Amino acid sequence: MPNESPELKKFIGAYPAYLNTKSIDELRVKEYSRLDRGEHIYLDYTGGGIYAESQIKKHQQMLAENVFGNPHSSNPTSLAATKLVEGAREYILHFFNADPNEYVAIFTANASGALKLIGESYPFSNGRYLLTFDNHNSVNGIREFAHARGADVTYIPISLPDMQVDASQLERELAQPSKNGNNLFAYPAQSNFSSVKHPLEWIEKAHAHGWDVLLDAAAYVPTNKLDLSKIKPDFVPVSFYKMFGYPTGLGTLIARKSALAKLHRPWFAGGTITVASVQGDRHYLAEGATAFEDGTLDYLNIPAIKIGLKHIESIGYEVINQRVYTLTGWLLDNLTQMKHSTGIPLVRVFGPTTAEGRGGAVTVNFYDKNDKAFDHRFIEAEANKVNISLRTGCFCNPGAGEIALGISRVELDVCFTSPQHHDRMTIDDFRLCIDGKSSGAVRISVGMVTNFNDVQALLSFARGLLS
Repeated sequence: MPNESPELKKFIGAYPAYLNTKSIDELRVKEYSRLDRGEHIYLDYTGGGIYAESQIKKHQQMLAENVFGNPHSSNPTSLAATKLVEGAREYILHFFNADPNEYVAIFTANASGALKLIGESYPFSNGRYLLTFDNHNSVNGIREFAHARGADVTYIPISLPDMQVDASQLERELAQPSKNGNNLFAYPAQSNFSSVKHPLEWIEKAHAHGWDVLLDAAAYVPTNKLDLSKIKPDFVPVSFYKMFGYPTGLGTLIARKSALAKLHRPWFAGGTITVASVQGDRHYLAEGATAFEDGTLDYLNIPAIKIGLKHIESIGYEVINQRVYTLTGWLLDNLTQMKHSTGIPLVRVFGPTTAEGRGGAVTVNFYDKNDKAFDHRFIEAEANKVNISLRTGCFCNPGAGEIALGISRVELDVCFTSPQHHDRMTIDDFRLCIDGKSSGAVRISVGMVTNFNDVQALLSFARGLLS
């Protein structure tokens, strides 16, 4: 490569596979030039993907050249909308290599909406809900439905420093399903906190003991191929904006038809029934996806999903994965080597400190020369000054956050049982409860169109914190 900087030469020497991702640099110039025009260092890909200009243009052209009506009819404009909606539904299954005879794609507002559908409809009575500490709050929230129906709720812990699940305890729990009810096991393919990739092999281990499996793929599929012909989870929630940025407000629940048949919705709405009667006080739910899609679908934006999925396919997951792997490795290599004049490391990484077995989100806390943690809000404020977009907090993953930050069960019990916190608790109240411990971390997430200069800008920012 001409005009290589010394640092770029070192990087290429350490991660030569980066050269195989040159097509992404060309794509960034063509489709994502606004990043560099605005001098943005965007490192929040786990929070949300960035859309390509062509996605917007193709969608706008489709809307400008056609007339689409509410799909709940058989008039010409309704049929035109229905064709596009069903085409997008079919393409979702195609993209994830899911057999349409085995799986169905249900449109939701996002992954959280998909998870709520499972929680409110799953037959938990006399059953078990098993999940890992490392889960998004929308997966944790399902426990409220499980508790309400008398199910046993069990969490499997994770351990420092790599924040991996206790595999032996998981296997013990999987071997003890309820004999009198249904059993649901939930975990993320990739942690949205530490970016650890949890084993997909757990799916069949759980199936062998009679569990249904909910695989949260929201953080995984933006940079990794999920092939549902090779692994067979029962429920897979996805948010499309995390994959390709546009449209927001649309996701899917990909469900095995056999598992979907177990779900019983607690209500009905427009579009979900075949017949409903006021005087007869009866209703009959539709079959398949229709029974879970309340009201009128977002039929004007749903076609943009197919455009986005085709965009990902045009780049290729192998190239995306190599790009993320190499840049994440370089980021970790350099951050973990930075030390203050006192010898104190600048950062502590929550999760694996190499690029193996993880995705592109690097979650850390920064420490001063006296080994005192910088407040994560201070780090974000300083990053904002140099136009670096990263994310701080616990990222809606309190289980991983509590382990990473050393917040104990005793501290939490005292906090939650104090009289003043019976009905209400603010984040400031919570900080007081944990006796000055850090209440959050800093997540730097590399994504599809991140380049070497983005990572170097973050490393330069980090060096500015050294003393």
